[in-house]
Amino acid sequence: MELILERIAKRRTYTIGRLYIRRQVVDEYLTGTADDYFCDTLEPTWRDYKNGAYKVKGRSAIPEGRYAVVISYSPKFKQWLPILLGGPEFNRKWQGIRIHAGNTAKDTEGCILVGKNKLVGQVVDSRIWTHRLKQKIVEAKGRGEPVWITIR
Repeated sequence: MELILERIAKRRTYTIGRLYIRRQVVDEYLTGTADDYFCDTLEPTWRDYKNGAYKVKGRSAIPEGRYAVVISYSPKFKQWLPILLGGPEFNRKWQGIRIHAGNTAKDTEGCILVGKNKLVGQVVDSRIWTHRLKQKIVEAKGRGEPVWITIR
């Protein structure tokens, strides 16, 4: 399963995105992929790492890229949650990024919050969307599929 996080609003104190689930399309006239909208996301401030920006602990969105996603137990949240795993630089600096419930950029500490962006700079119904996303990931893993997220 491939998740796509498309950042659509990069503001001074937060970043809003749209999360899509990519599916294979195979029919008589069209073969390829389609990205189905799933929910919205909220992250801390986006920083232009490619042009020399630096991470501010707990207040920076993660770099664009493609990351493996697994479900692991979070001692902080006391529940099983998705976590992004990355290359050596990612792991050295960030130790993985959680996807979890929350409503404002203050709730992220660098993580990705999922929900619906019905209020400026916030997501709502986050626990519902975290549960739904976790279900999709567990289903994909149950089918033997790896799960990836591409952030752009």
